Amino acid sequence: MTATGTVREWRSGEGWGVIDSDATPGGCWAHFSSILAGGFRSLDPGRPVSFEFERAEQDGYAFRALAVWTGDERPASPAQCRSVAYRSTLHLEFGE
Repeated sequence: MTATGTVREWRSGEGWGVIDSDATPGGCWAHFSSILAGGFRSLDPGRPVSFEFERAEQDGYAFRALAVWTGDERPASPAQCRSVAYRSTLHLEFGE
């Protein structure tokens, strides 16, 4: 299910927060891993967001966010939200 809402609270140190929406009475729990954005994923209280959610018990909330994004269009995948702030590579070589 998809809805729009407002971030009620966000605990950056713990990586989770709550989104309020008419579609999710009592609030929808959201984890930083559900945010479709690059770099450090966090939400500001009071910010409007769109989100996909499911009915599931999570830390006292009856709803859990599966994907959260800002703006009008949902990114097709988290890969489209890559940050240019950092990059990592790995190169392995094995001897004969």
